[in-house]
Amino acid sequence: MPKSLAEWLHHLETLHPLGIDLGLERVSHVAKRMGLLGNPIAERVVIVAGTNGKGSTLAIMDAVARAHGQRVGAYSSPHLLRYNERVRIDGQEVEDALLVDGFERVEQARLQAPEISLTYFEAGTLCALWCLANANLDLAVLEVGLGGRLDAVNIIDADVAVVTTIAQDHANFLGTDISQIGLEKAGVFRPLRPAVLGSQSLPSSVAETAIALAAPVYRLGLAFSHSADKEGRKPWCWHGLTASGETISIDALPDPGLPIDNAATALQALAMTGLTLIPKATQAALASVQLPGRMQWIGQWCLDVGHNPHAAAYLADRLPATPEGGRQWALIGMLNDKDADGVIAALAPRISDWVCVTLEGERGRPAAELAERITAQGGRVHHCADSPEAGVDYLAPLLNAQDRILATGSFFTVAALLAKPLPQA
Repeated sequence: MPKSLAEWLHHLETLHPLGIDLGLERVSHVAKRMGLLGNPIAERVVIVAGTNGKGSTLAIMDAVARAHGQRVGAYSSPHLLRYNERVRIDGQEVEDALLVDGFERVEQARLQAPEISLTYFEAGTLCALWCLANANLDLAVLEVGLGGRLDAVNIIDADVAVVTTIAQDHANFLGTDISQIGLEKAGVFRPLRPAVLGSQSLPSSVAETAIALAAPVYRLGLAFSHSADKEGRKPWCWHGLTASGETISIDALPDPGLPIDNAATALQALAMTGLTLIPKATQAALASVQLPGRMQWIGQWCLDVGHNPHAAAYLADRLPATPEGGRQWALIGMLNDKDADGVIAALAPRISDWVCVTLEGERGRPAAELAERITAQGGRVHHCADSPEAGVDYLAPLLNAQDRILATGSFFTVAALLAKPLPQA
């Protein structure tokens, strides 16, 4: 009997002794067997790497390109509620049946002699690429999972490569040297193909890598820019370059509810694919783009998957003032390989009251450990809960209508809350 999607996902967890095993040799061999490397998976391919902002940049490119009539496929990770979120075609999550077909193709290819072991992420990436390659796409936008140079997504040669931001994250795999992290992320660049740099504070190693490849460099603040202020809530203007080098400007752009640096970067990357950006289509796309778990408001609750100090600092800057008589709570749960002290320090100036929650699993962090770190920085912790859901239950009777609650620290924290009705005072 054929496996269901749930059965395939469980099977994938058993295929490899390591959950993360960076390197391209194994996944490239299987991709060749599947015929994924012989022809482009779409007319144009954009790969997005970086520490923060990958998901936002990809979502905006997806929305804007579709608003211009392009057929777009997108691959991102991780997911929040359904694995299907990782692969979207024309703005829709793919059905279970297509993913099952893809995993069957991956399994057939990897079992050919000699048999090749794949991680969960590697098998999922190959399945996604197979789905996209068979969708007759104008554009494929691919998000790098971890790093860049040795990430499974990097078996694809992108027509345009983007690096959004560089900060410390995944230290167990990428280390703590920002310059070296930049080199890893810049591994998605290709000779003579555009490299779009989405931050003004990237380490020099990123641009140097592109220059060494003779890849044209398009840097935020130089080749392209935007007029938005720090708050980013007013209409803004984007200035950039077309693929032929002509200047272009688009006015009256709405706040997409996502970082404007990422929106400007997305527009420049699309321009580099040869897409002619039309103001009305671009404005409409930015007004409608949605990305769950990124500054997502559900009544009094703000849900954000930020899990490193850079993301937490952005959150702290963007949180609106708490209404008079209210408290700004944080419900926080983090994995044990994340910089909890840095995240707490970034959020602390905006948070009056904390609830810590335990995340289970091999990488989970106990709520009590988070609480110790918060109190060490002078924060007030009201409760340690065994799970994000239990943290919500604790808060429910304490809230008044003026309170606001930020739920953050991990995809796992936000996913648990998205699956649960959130109490409103």
